[in-house]
Formats: sequence, structure tokens, C-alpha cells
Amino acid sequence: MKIFYAIQATGNGHISRAVQLYPYLQKFGEIDFFLSGNNATLDINLPIKFRSEGCSLHYSKCGGLNYWDIAKNIKPRQIYKDAESLPLKNYDVIINDFDSITSLACKMQKVHSIQLGHQASFISPNTPRPEKKSVMGEMILKHYAPSPKNIGLHFDKYDDFILPPIIKDEIVNADPKNSEHITVYLPSFQQDCLEKAFNKLPNIKFHWFLNGTIAKHTVKNITYFPVNQEYFNKSLIKCEGIITGGGFETPAEALYLGKKLLSIPIRKHYEQECNAAALKKLGVPVLYDVDKDFHLTIENWLDSRIKYPTIKANNIPETLQFLFDTYHQK
Repeated sequence: MKIFYAIQATGNGHISRAVQLYPYLQKFGEIDFFLSGNNATLDINLPIKFRSEGCSLHYSKCGGLNYWDIAKNIKPRQIYKDAESLPLKNYDVIINDFDSITSLACKMQKVHSIQLGHQASFISPNTPRPEKKSVMGEMILKHYAPSPKNIGLHFDKYDDFILPPIIKDEIVNADPKNSEHITVYLPSFQQDCLEKAFNKLPNIKFHWFLNGTIAKHTVKNITYFPVNQEYFNKSLIKCEGIITGGGFETPAEALYLGKKLLSIPIRKHYEQECNAAALKKLGVPVLYDVDKDFHLTIENWLDSRIKYPTIKANNIPETLQFLFDTYHQK
């Protein structure tokens, strides 16, 4: 069986999921990957056969999206050409992890696909949303990369087609420890947005995974790391807690390990606002803005007695068997 797997690279989570799924998918057939977008910073150890600039995210300086930069970098003509050139009819199964070019290609070439990923969970009205819904945000979640069939992944089973998160083997097999450091991964924040706050807490050690960092180094109470999967896994497994955005994969891994979690969703990023709403329902603290008292917020978070939920890891062989069975159902 020939399998086409589309990865949306507007972040590292989609790539991390594909890397975890790859050895399991190989048992079903030969896989070719399509990478769309250029936000990812992880090394990609996958057989990427097709690439496209696609649609990528651009951030403001301290925790928000820059919609002007996003819009001016979209190239509709190139997106159409890329969709037209994908040889989807050569494949038996097309798996789409929220990539619009693959959805367009399926429509143009009259083939069908199945969406597997976190965004697929938002097809259900039962999946948590913020108190104030965004009309545009809902349109993007439902119509950006549509597929006739969907398998969603989320923190909880909000609907019958929503399954637990896919957790990396390194995390599932880990023996969590507490080395009393705080792991930080906030890719929408630049260094000078947060550094002073961390320095005001000299008794707390921070492992900060910061875009643009070339080599691991320590200044005062902060150890700066390049965005590297191996370093990050080790830091997360041994941390006391993690401060991260409103994504899906990293909070899911933190909850699986039983770590303290503080979520700071990217401003004006509707999917992250939805994830924040889901985390709040689970009792996880969410911070919507970083101000001059951020260091006090961190102290209060670490001192609080929050009962964090535990979540299950996805049974990957069962999920993939379900996916292929569902794909071939008429």
C-alpha cells in the first residue's frame, strides 16, 4: 500500500506527531511525506518527498500573531500550482494533518483523504471553545483543510471520533523526575520579552528553549537551549513544571507526565484560545497576557496546590488500524 502523509509545518507539533507515527505506518505500507509551511524548527528525520512554502505563521514580538506578515507571504498562484502537481492518484491512502494544499489537491484531482490530527477534533461542536467564539476562527478550523472523514486528537473524548493524544515513545517510556527546574517553550516570544521576569527569580532555574539559540549556554539562572527534540524531552521529563503556549502536543505530554503546567496561548490565535478553554476545564491555569508582574505569577503558580489531571496516551496501532478501516469504508 502506498501512503501519502501531509504535514502542516506551521509548528513543531505536527512534525513531532509524524515522526512518532512513521515506524508504525511503515507496517502498513510505503509512506511519502509532504511538508507544507516553514515555521518548524525541528530536524526532520522523515522521507520528505514533496515540499511547499504553503501558508506559514508570523509572530509579533511578544506573544501574538502578525496577520499582515502572514497575509503578504501567501502566494495563491504557487499554492494552486503545488496542489496541481501533487500526484495523489498514485496513492492508496491520503492522510492529511491540517494542510490546505492537500485538501485543494484532493478536490482538484477528485480523490478523497482522511484528516488525522488535533484540528480534526474541532469538527465537533462538543470540543471546547472560548466564551467568545470567533467567526473567522471557526471558519478556518472547519474549512482550511477539509476532509470527508476525520479522526481527531484531544485532551479528552469530546466526541466519538476524538481519540487521546499521540505521545512520543520517549515520554511514554520515561521515568519522570523533579530536578527543580522550569522548562520554557514559548516560540511566539522573543528573548527580551521574558528574560527580566525570569532573572527576578534567581532561586528558580529555567531551561528556555528559544528560537535562534545555536548552542546550550547558561547566563545567571537561565540555561538557553536550541529547539532540539532530544534536549527538550530530557528537560520536560525532569522538570518541576513547564511554561508553554496554547498548543496541543506539549501540554498533552506535560499532563501525561504529571508535570505542573502554565499555558500562555498566542494572542489572536483562535485554535490556541480553544485549547486554553479545554485546559481551563481540566483545571490547568491559563495566562492570557504577560505583564510587569509576570515573575509574581510564576511564583504563585509554583506555590499553588493545583490537582492536575492525568491523561492517557493514544494506542497508535489501534488508531492506525481504525484509520485505514475508516478510509476504505464507503
